[in-house]
Parts: sequence; C-alpha cells; structure tokens
Amino acid sequence: MSLYRNIVWFINGMREYTRSGFENASKSFAAKDLDLSMVGRSFMITGANSGIGKAAAMAIAKKGGTVHIICRNKERADRARDEIISASGNSEVYVHVLDLSESRKVWEFAEAFKREHTSLNVLINNAGCMVYQREMNSDGMEKNFATNTLGVYILTKCLMPLLEKSRDPRVITVSSGGMLVQQLNPGDLQTERAPFDSTMVYAQNKRQQVIMTEFWAKENPRIHFSVMHPGWADTPAVATAMPQFYQMMRDRLRTTEQGADTAVWLAVSHAATAFPSGLFFQDRKPVSAHLPLAWTHSSQHKVKVFMRRLENLAVAVKPLEMAVTS
Repeated sequence: MSLYRNIVWFINGMREYTRSGFENASKSFAAKDLDLSMVGRSFMITGANSGIGKAAAMAIAKKGGTVHIICRNKERADRARDEIISASGNSEVYVHVLDLSESRKVWEFAEAFKREHTSLNVLINNAGCMVYQREMNSDGMEKNFATNTLGVYILTKCLMPLLEKSRDPRVITVSSGGMLVQQLNPGDLQTERAPFDSTMVYAQNKRQQVIMTEFWAKENPRIHFSVMHPGWADTPAVATAMPQFYQMMRDRLRTTEQGADTAVWLAVSHAATAFPSGLFFQDRKPVSAHLPLAWTHSSQHKVKVFMRRLENLAVAVKPLEMAVTS
C-alpha cells in the first residue's frame, strides 16, 4: 500500500514540479508579498551567474537590494553583474569569486567578508554541482559533498555572527526533490563505501541540506532558516547534469524566474517569516520533506552524528591562522 501511495504521489509530484504546476500554484499567490522595497538590505547569493541564482539576484536587485553574487568564474560573473545592473538600474551589485568546492577557500572568503562588511541580511545558498565521477578537491574532499554540503555548512556557519547582528536575518537553501528518495547516511558522507552514483550522491547531499536547515533553525533562533524545492527549471545546470531528462522535459520545464520565485519570496516577504523557521517549501508554501509513509526520517542520534562529523571536517580544513585565532 505504501509503495502504491508513493507512486501516486510521485506522478502527481511530476505535474507539480513542471511549468504548469507553477502556473496552477501561482493562482493563489498574493502579489503584495513581493511588492516591497529592499533598499538598505543586503543579500548574498551563491551560484548567481546563471539559472535560478541569477534570476533571484535580478529580482532582488530590481527591488533595490544590495546583492553580492558569488561565482566560480569571474568573466561570467562580471557579465551577469552587468546584465543585472542594466535590467534593474541598481548599481549595488558586487561580484565575489569563490569555488564552493574548495573548502579552505570558503573559510577564507567568509572570514574576509565579515571583516569588510558590517551587515548581511540574507544568505541564499543556491550553488550546487553534480560531478559524475568521484573526484577530490585540493583538501581531499569528494567534490559533490564539498560543494553541496560542506561548502554550504562552512559558509553559513561562518557568516552566522554577521547575520545575527543584522535586521531580520534569513538563510535560504535551494534543495531538490531528489532528496525525497534519500535517508540521511552519516556513515558514508563522501561515498567511500557505496558504489558512486552521481544522481544518488546529489540527492543525498540535498537531504543533508534539509537536515542542516532543521538543525540550524533549532540552534539559532535569531535567524529564520528555510529550504526550498524550485521545481524542475530550465537552467544550464539541469541541461548539463541531466541531458536526457532535459531533452525529455524541456517543453515542460519552469522558467528560471519561476524556479527562483519561492527563494525570492522566502528572502524578502513578511509572509515567509510568519512560518516557523526550518521548514521545507515549494511554491510559497511549506510541504513535507518526506514522501507519504516514507522511510527517510532520521533519528536525533543520526542527526547529531552527522552534524558532529560535518563540524569535524570543517575544522580539519580551516586555515591554520584562523584555527589559532578562533
């Protein structure tokens, strides 16, 4: 019975994730939720040179917000910045070059940002990757895990003091529906034991993002945390990472603006913070982070083991001079 219900849920979910699913959901959106000025508020968005990240940066810049875009490639980042400024008329858009897969450099960037800026109102963890084969970064970390999980952990943890002293601080993480088929596995974070399947590794990383969000929400009540599923959007990342899926679904994929809508809503609206911190959102409403009757729930013990191992890995790659002064 549970298998049948999950199959039905998945079929219905497929429709919900598409462009038509967004169009149907948007009929109940309140336009006033996004009819706000963001002048005087600062936002950091990772992976903002294209796709959902760029669409979110564009939407926020049009509302007058100061936007810090974090990208791996300076040339593409500069091009995105120029396009955002041109379309929004807002010159408060700043480029920062950072590869989130390089764990040590994430520490260095976040610490430097804290020294140079007095406030940060919103962090949107959007950058992600799906590396097909098991590759290691310069710190000896598996690249998918380093980017999607450890990079998000280090960046968020390091910026929390800056967020906490800012007005109405928020952290939004862009996850994926793939995590619905994964239970947290703290015993093999870098896929050293199991066969390497990039799709499942990515889905496990996205489950880890949900667990981190829930944990942070309990531990840091001054910051509003949320995690969201953008649906299936027509982005360069999807076209590159899942070419067969992209070709099959391209006519039904959401636009990047539709994919970014809930992240923007979570970042700017008053309605978003009326919900408790730590929830999983899709199309501006909280939804379950598990399939009906699913086996993907994690015990508190597993969560604590996962967070402790994340912290140990983060400390292991922390630059020596930072470890000495902290």
